[in-house]
Amino acid sequence: MDDVVRRDSKHLMLISPERVFYAGLLGRPRQRTSGGFAIYVSMQGALHVSQGGHTSVGELAVVEPYVPHSLKSEHLSVISLVLEPETIPVDALQALSARLSGPSGAALAARIRGAYEALRITGRRDGFTTSEFDTIFFGQELATRSIDPRIARAIVRLSDFSGAAVTAADCAASVHLSQSRFLHLFKDQTGISFRAFRAWKRARHLLHFVNEDINLAHLAQDIGYPDSTHFSHSIRRFYGLQPRAIFSGSRDLAIYRSNCTGFNEFELRQRRQ
Repeated sequence: MDDVVRRDSKHLMLISPERVFYAGLLGRPRQRTSGGFAIYVSMQGALHVSQGGHTSVGELAVVEPYVPHSLKSEHLSVISLVLEPETIPVDALQALSARLSGPSGAALAARIRGAYEALRITGRRDGFTTSEFDTIFFGQELATRSIDPRIARAIVRLSDFSGAAVTAADCAASVHLSQSRFLHLFKDQTGISFRAFRAWKRARHLLHFVNEDINLAHLAQDIGYPDSTHFSHSIRRFYGLQPRAIFSGSRDLAIYRSNCTGFNEFELRQRRQ
């Protein structure tokens, strides 16, 4: 689909290594398990979010990272924000969750919808920063989580899919740690195992290509999946949809990316801590 059609589309996504904003078709997902801190906002009507045996109904819902949940919407489209938990302190995420779930939640939902409308009408440029993203949608910059520099370096490598697949042994050797010590430190710093973290980042990278006419088997290989079966199972686990369904529903999606040339922004922000 040409750029003019995409620019005029009501569906858009902002994506960086630290944040995702998506406004577009929901489809009919089964249970999903996002690796990020997920915020859902209804376009119109209510959202029905089921997690842990409980279903909440409202215009806004928050789901913690790696928590299986299902999502239904009374409107064909939905707004979704994903914040990578390793980039924000735990207490800051808890404070944001309290804001979203408390009396100010309705105002934040209205702000997020208003920001979407502004983006839809005025368009967007590539090259946004995390600070700019947070200010647009939340009205303030969220705090930066301080991570052990050795683990921060591994996180940057796991977010880069331009080269060979990254292994725990590679990361451990690059920071002069044994593999067992590295894996223990990684989980201690991020709250999740290296393997689960890498699986999420790999599936997340798919989002960069969802509006392209591309061979899915080739894409699976390019982003590190051993075969199409693993690719399909992983994407379905994280997004509740088969890859083909995601691509089918994203043909008119306008995608705007952050500018992470040189050092990854995450690494730059860590250096300022």
